[in-house]
Amino acid sequence: MMNHASKARTVLMAGVALAAISGVIAETGILTPTPAFALAQDNAPAGPGSFAPIVKAVRGAVVSVKVKMVEKNVGFNMPNMPHFQPGDPMERFFRQFGQGGPMQPHPRTGIALGSGFIISADGYIVTNNHVVENATDVTVKFDDGRVLPARVVGTDKKTDLALLKIIKPGTYPFVQFAKKSPDVGDWVIAVGNPYGLGGTVTAGIVSARGRDINSGPYDDFLQIDAPINRGNSGGPTFNANGHVVGVNTAIFSPSGGSVGIGFAIPVEEARGVIAALEKGKHVVTRGWIGVQIQPVSADIAESLGLKSRDGALIAETEHGAPAEKAGLKSGDVITQVNGKAVANAHDLARTIAAMAPDTKVTIGYIRNGKNEVADLTLGTLPDNLQASLNPQVAAPPDEMKTYGLTLAPATSVAGAGKTGVVISDIDPNGVAAQKGLKSGDVILEAGGKTLNSIADLRQAFADARKAGRKAVLLRVKTGNGTRFVAMELHGEG
Repeated sequence: MMNHASKARTVLMAGVALAAISGVIAETGILTPTPAFALAQDNAPAGPGSFAPIVKAVRGAVVSVKVKMVEKNVGFNMPNMPHFQPGDPMERFFRQFGQGGPMQPHPRTGIALGSGFIISADGYIVTNNHVVENATDVTVKFDDGRVLPARVVGTDKKTDLALLKIIKPGTYPFVQFAKKSPDVGDWVIAVGNPYGLGGTVTAGIVSARGRDINSGPYDDFLQIDAPINRGNSGGPTFNANGHVVGVNTAIFSPSGGSVGIGFAIPVEEARGVIAALEKGKHVVTRGWIGVQIQPVSADIAESLGLKSRDGALIAETEHGAPAEKAGLKSGDVITQVNGKAVANAHDLARTIAAMAPDTKVTIGYIRNGKNEVADLTLGTLPDNLQASLNPQVAAPPDEMKTYGLTLAPATSVAGAGKTGVVISDIDPNGVAAQKGLKSGDVILEAGGKTLNSIADLRQAFADARKAGRKAVLLRVKTGNGTRFVAMELHGEG
């Protein structure tokens, strides 16, 4: 357990006042820097002599965004009510029998502050979704001190982008998206208008590309070392030509302040999402093939006889989805999309989501050790895809003591289905629990074969040993969907 002083965090940088909850903090592990050495060259290119001309040209289009918001269903409208933890019996008592009878939840208001930038002469503004989420009133403040009301045109939670529009008609200074994304090592300028204090400018370079900070399913951030701080969320990152190459969104920090590790949504992603929102699409449509996927771990690669961990493993195909219609099925490993290699599951999700529905694509995959190809037409990604299972523990158990499992046939458990075996109990210190298996999970397949009984599962382990495998690949249905788990062989079950 890390103490408070040593916690490092990824911080969304909208400033928050009162009860607003627009900035989300996710704790991560501490990054330990490793030394790197390079020899200086006499003819190495020098940095820009001054960024002043660029800043002068763009700062008028960078604004401070102030948001009044409502946090719904929080607290009770009861004066002088003692504070109790949610669920406390006394809290329920006061809620039900307090002054005036049953109490109704009431909203709590707050204020959030962030930054944004104007992208058109008629006043369209780009910012972060987490800056304006739950907004009831939005105003923008210019570098020259003007304050004007704005409205939310559309938002996209998955990429944390939002589009605003200044309500007052007029002609406003604006900036343009770059046509090309920057390379690692390119100079960039981060500009924000935090807390309405006026334009703040910092400079640095692009430190890395394609960063995944676990903020959403399509993370593909630029990492920049230009210092950015709270209140800069939604502000632009410019290249040396004064064109927007990123939207400042988060920082990696042990204290909440900048330590030179910032993250920006890259221009190629922002451009497409904002264009969709500008056309009046309140929900950004994305391509969809209809598969649940997971990374190819080392033990899964061994179980499937793969030479590398590249690609994305299909855990489940959605019924009637493009993938199922094209013949893809669970256990296949997708390695290419339109001839381009798929590095991992996250890479596949980003690649498909970046394409428009109805796009025709060619999927390369591995099945039973052979390279295969499937052609399909992308569908439209639904807003929410979720599978659930809530089996009731029942039936006489049979134990696989080595793995800490107590099993029952699926047919004996209400709601578990007609095939597979249910984990009716699990040793929290056992091997299976360490693999993330839980009571109520249903093991559908083992070694690529459908299970109809506990005996089938035992046979799958025996077959794997006979074949010289080091692990058995299990296909497991959980409360959140379907995934593969590789269980190492060690002794008899």
